[in-house]
Amino acid sequence: MTDAQQPALEPESFEPELSDTEVSEQKAVRLAKRERLIEIGVEAYPVGVPITATIAGVRKLHPQLEADAATGQTVGLAGRIVHLRNTGKLCFASLQSGDGARIQAMVSLAEVGQESLDLWKELVDLGDHLFVSGEVISSRRGELSVMVSSWQVAAKAIRPLPNLHSELSEETRVRSRYLDLIAREGARQMVRSRAAAVASLRGTFDAHEYIEVETPMLQVIHGGASARPFSTHSNAFDAELFLRIAPELFLKRAVVGGIERVFEINRNFRNEGADSTHSPEFAMLEAYQAYGDYHQMAQLTQELIQKAAIAVGGSHVVTWADGTEFDFGGEWDRVSMYESLSMASNRSITPQTSLAELLAFAETLGIVVGQPTHGKLVEELWEYFVKPHLSRPTFVMDFPVDTSPLVRDHRSIAGVVEKWDLYVRGFELATGYSELVDPVVQRERFVEQAKLAAGGDVEAMRLDEEFLRALEHGMPPTGGMGMGIDRMMMALTGLGIRETILFPLVK
Repeated sequence: MTDAQQPALEPESFEPELSDTEVSEQKAVRLAKRERLIEIGVEAYPVGVPITATIAGVRKLHPQLEADAATGQTVGLAGRIVHLRNTGKLCFASLQSGDGARIQAMVSLAEVGQESLDLWKELVDLGDHLFVSGEVISSRRGELSVMVSSWQVAAKAIRPLPNLHSELSEETRVRSRYLDLIAREGARQMVRSRAAAVASLRGTFDAHEYIEVETPMLQVIHGGASARPFSTHSNAFDAELFLRIAPELFLKRAVVGGIERVFEINRNFRNEGADSTHSPEFAMLEAYQAYGDYHQMAQLTQELIQKAAIAVGGSHVVTWADGTEFDFGGEWDRVSMYESLSMASNRSITPQTSLAELLAFAETLGIVVGQPTHGKLVEELWEYFVKPHLSRPTFVMDFPVDTSPLVRDHRSIAGVVEKWDLYVRGFELATGYSELVDPVVQRERFVEQAKLAAGGDVEAMRLDEEFLRALEHGMPPTGGMGMGIDRMMMALTGLGIRETILFPLVK
């Protein structure tokens, strides 16, 4: 927001930090003011006010008024009071709309009369939503203002605002996001950016003739990913249910049914750790294309993110919160997991490398894997040697079979599957498959997962007979991809996951 959109008061006021005791005292005072409003027959929370203009619209109409000028335009507008100063015969307030635009309201004895001015001083507080009507002018300092002829409380704030002249703590920003939105343009911009990015995703899918659907959040069997689920109980069915960890198995049912290009943007839930890149509840995009493969899905994913970058920042080159520029343009790198690991470790590691050899190598590096398999060790070693050195957006191709139970075997390389993970900013942003559509092989993979689950692996998939029954009706060759919306916003903005989620889960 430019300086022109952030008016200074005449003179400027400052709100000190308040202790819990002071907050309680102010609440009591404000509740008394609420009662006073009701006493004199004024609604503290009216059903509406006669707005004729927006603050942003007035600012756009009068971008550069000379000092002490009048426009002849009378407006009725509303906003939250974020600065307030009362003097003898002239009071000042800065009104802020939801988009952060501000305008100064000037309440003078000559315009409103003694009774109205006295009520203003008695009943109006910082944080109140206020309606004002009057002429648009510029003050002696050149500040765009409304010379108030009448005013009305639109909503009385019972709890005082925090100090708007100092940065809110991260804890306050996360736990009380509404305060963050009031106080900080960056928080408001994230909401707008996320909305623009998601709209862009939908536009790209629409251009490729995909259909958006919704699939169940509550599932009898959790599947579609390797993750620990949240569980709950249905009284109606007297059954244990799971919050979904992925929509994959239902979206594939849609492909079996003939919806050949399908996507969903919705919530997933994983009962796992929370850190700078993980949240137990998160927004996920998944898409499937009949007669496609993982190469086509990689190209689609690149297009989705590049167009989202343009929607958010106007260019493939985005500027992160710390000022760093990151280029999403051009064709993105594609590297083989096994080949890149072999080069980085200076050791030949292939799909045929034995479990014993991998265990011994991992031990020399201090890498410990619970219930180790070939694939788990290869992926841990890859993260140790290769992941820290990726800078550009990079598709890491061709994963071990045993860590990818829903993926088709590679068409020409034994021991791997046609899967990629996309890495940006040092974290995994998206994944894509040539989907496994053979019901016989899929059953075998599910059985192997069931063995891992029986051995104590809480992230292993369960055997899903209903999904297998759908596959047995015939699923065409299909490509699929999944991407976290929160992580996409992290990649586009440089912020942490708790900043990109409007209301993150906190303890």
